[in-house]
Amino acid sequence: MSIELPHVIVLMTDFGLNDIYVGQMKGVILSLAPSVQIIDLTHAISPQNIAQAAFFLAKSLPFFPERSIVVSVVDPGVGSSRQAIALETDKHTFLAPDNGLLTAVFQTQNIKQCVTITEERYMLSVRSSTFHGRDIFSPAAANLASGVPLQELGKTIDPADCVKISMPECNTRDNGQSWDGSIISIDHFGNLVTSLDSLLFDERKQWVVKAGNGVKIPVVTTYSDVPAQQLLAYTGSSGMIEIAVRNGNAASTLGLKEGDPVTVTISCRCTL
Repeated sequence: MSIELPHVIVLMTDFGLNDIYVGQMKGVILSLAPSVQIIDLTHAISPQNIAQAAFFLAKSLPFFPERSIVVSVVDPGVGSSRQAIALETDKHTFLAPDNGLLTAVFQTQNIKQCVTITEERYMLSVRSSTFHGRDIFSPAAANLASGVPLQELGKTIDPADCVKISMPECNTRDNGQSWDGSIISIDHFGNLVTSLDSLLFDERKQWVVKAGNGVKIPVVTTYSDVPAQQLLAYTGSSGMIEIAVRNGNAASTLGLKEGDPVTVTISCRCTL
């Protein structure tokens, strides 16, 4: 009986697109598995920001084709004793440094097996100590796409022993009357993606976001709910509260950066 091979490799890195790194990774993959399709999830993760990468990977999982091979490389510990790992779930296969990047996968997915990537047959013969994305993760992914079983990549390990990190979160100090979070990322438009999960808010109440110098921003449905160049907060496509300026740049307007605090609170606590 023939085995159906996966044909999609998803890439996520903090490499950017101004340099040669992503192109070299793709060159290695396609040299070894020329029929594979490559999805660039993003190469704009903030440099060395493992928590941001883990967050966006978690939010993207529902949109990958079944049996995708997901290569995630945000790797400030490259060349150190940190492990390179590969794990198979009931839906996808993931390759990443063991630095917490796969925290959400461990927390939410059914892990079938997990290995360290140590078998040199499935790496480039000459390897840089600073570019494992090209020399280890890319050839390992291509070999998996070509039918190599996961367990051949290296030694089986217990997923419980892999590194986990604290994921971005929001907290309440007053039983849900207000929530404190932070800015996870700033997108191409200057919109601020926060750690405030809109599912936590009572939709029967009106909410307002406070950010930067304490400016109050109304929570609305979409950009057209406010005039041009006005601030707004809304539930973004990831289900998190985002801050934007209609036809403008919220990051520049507010002077905010990743990690800055954001609070959402009920806009009026008046009683009848």
